[in-house]
Amino acid sequence: MGHILVTGGAGYIGSHVVYRLIERGYSVVVFDNLSAGHRAAIHPNAIFVQGDLLDPAQIAALFAQYTFDGIMHFASRIQVGESMEKPFLYLRDNINTAQNIIEAACQHGVKRFILSSTANLFDKPNEVPIAENEPIIPGSVYGETKAHAERILYWMDRIYGLKYCALRYFNASGAHPDGLIGEDHHPETHLIPLVLQVALGQRESITVFGDDYPTADGTPIRDYIHVMDLADAHILALEALKDGQSRVYNVGIGRGYTVQDVIQTVREITGHAIPVTMGTRRAGDAAELVADNTRIMEELNWQPHYNELRSIIETAWKWHQTHPNGYGEGS
Repeated sequence: MGHILVTGGAGYIGSHVVYRLIERGYSVVVFDNLSAGHRAAIHPNAIFVQGDLLDPAQIAALFAQYTFDGIMHFASRIQVGESMEKPFLYLRDNINTAQNIIEAACQHGVKRFILSSTANLFDKPNEVPIAENEPIIPGSVYGETKAHAERILYWMDRIYGLKYCALRYFNASGAHPDGLIGEDHHPETHLIPLVLQVALGQRESITVFGDDYPTADGTPIRDYIHVMDLADAHILALEALKDGQSRVYNVGIGRGYTVQDVIQTVREITGHAIPVTMGTRRAGDAAELVADNTRIMEELNWQPHYNELRSIIETAWKWHQTHPNGYGEGS
């Protein structure tokens, strides 16, 4: 029985998937350069190898030491805004790292590959909720790099028989219910942790970027999916690939909440006033992004357990209260 390789397994989503894999009895190897991830986020029962996917020699050494039954690829730069300011950084790092690990998988006969993809493939969807057959028009250079990775996998399936699943997820949120691991980005750009930082007294207010969208309260609508539900989707996808059929899924809870919904829910959970500063719209922000999750629910029997915004934010609040500095000193 080989291991499951998790690249970027010290990051936010990757670390939660590692916890779930180990809970399910899998043997896991985490490969991460710790540029954005945290050593403390890695499950103590996982094998950790510090290394960089931009270095083929380090990848070769990894595959010389371990045999892998499957690969879950999370390692990438993830900031949409930064990708528009530093496009070549994202094009180089995200595409080359994906290409390097996929090439190693093909060379070593790995037959199952899970790609961490994104809803940013759909900049201006024709229909919301967004189904898998929606035309791919990336909303940023970051989204472009994920679309490119999906195309590499398409061809490697045809040429080498590498079966893959691309999981295009919406707004990953929340934390492990035991409070041991959670979200800790530097800088933090995600709405829920930013609002919780206000509740912790680490920010004076939360900035809302635009209140003139065609939505109920004028703020954008997003589909927030709990990171543990996302972890379950990865494992179901990995197991489904045994039938020899590659696939893609849009993964969300299938309903959206406005920015103001998030802020009000945090007020109710934390008892903090959460002052709001109104800003202007950000370039590239869509009015509404919600997943049509019909396919993954029907084909994999996946069901989100955290299907209400409140239950998602409650787990995030537990993590941020007990780890106000994330994985850093004093937490």
